[in-house]
Amino acid sequence: MIVPYRASAVHYPDSDGQPMADNTLQFDWIAILKWNAEAYFANRADVFVAGDHLIYPVEGDPSIRQAPDVYVAFGRPKGYRGSYLVWEEGGIFPQVIIEVWSPNNRYLLMQKKFAFYERYGAEEYYIVYPEFPAYVEGWLRREGRLVEVETMSGHVSPRLGFRFAVERGELRVYGPDGRLLRRPDEIAQELAEQRHRAEQEAQRAEQEARRAAEAMAERDAERARAERLAAKLRALGLDPDAP
Repeated sequence: MIVPYRASAVHYPDSDGQPMADNTLQFDWIAILKWNAEAYFANRADVFVAGDHLIYPVEGDPSIRQAPDVYVAFGRPKGYRGSYLVWEEGGIFPQVIIEVWSPNNRYLLMQKKFAFYERYGAEEYYIVYPEFPAYVEGWLRREGRLVEVETMSGHVSPRLGFRFAVERGELRVYGPDGRLLRRPDEIAQELAEQRHRAEQEAQRAEQEARRAAEAMAERDAERARAERLAAKLRALGLDPDAP
C-alpha cells in the first residue's frame, strides 16, 4: 500500500530550513541508521522509516513540529510523505526516534526535543554521540514518560532489535541478526565478494562436472574395449569369462 500525498487547508512545510547534518560523521551515522533500518524491515509493508523528516503531531498547528535525524513508525505503510502528519497516520506517532549529536547541538534544543518526543508518544528515544570516545543515551516509555536506560552498552531496542555497544571508545550498533550495521560501500563490497564466491563455486562445479563426464566417458570406452576383446575371444572359440 502506498500512502497518497494529500494537500491540506493548513500549510505544513516539508522543510524547517535546517541542515540535515553539520559534518560528515553525523551524516554517515544518520545514513547508516536509516538505511539499515529500511533494509531490516524491507519485507514489512507496515513499517515506515524516514530521516530528517518533519513530524506534525497537532492538526491545525504547524508550529508544533520536529524533524528527527531518523525515525521508525510501526503500523504505517511505506510510501511518499512530504511530512508526517500524525492525524493522517491513524494517530500513530513514530515509536522509535534517533538523534545523532553534532558539535552544533545545544543542550536547550535537545531538552526541547526530548520534551516533544515524550509528550507526543515516542516509545524509544536514542541520542547517538559518534565522536571518540563515543557513547549513546536511550530512554524507554514507562507509564507515559520516557525513562532513561541505565546501561546502554548491550541494550537492545525492543522495536528495532538493534543492539548498542561501546567497544574501545567506538560505538557499534548490531542488527537483529547480530551483524554490525554496514555502510552502503561495505554492503556493495560484501555483495561483490558474494558474487565472486558464487562465480568461483560455479566454476568449481563446472570443472567437477567436466571431470565426472570425462571419467564416465573413460569408463564407457574401457567397457567398450573389454566388450570388443571378449567378442574376439569368443570368435576364436575361447571363453572370455574362463579363469
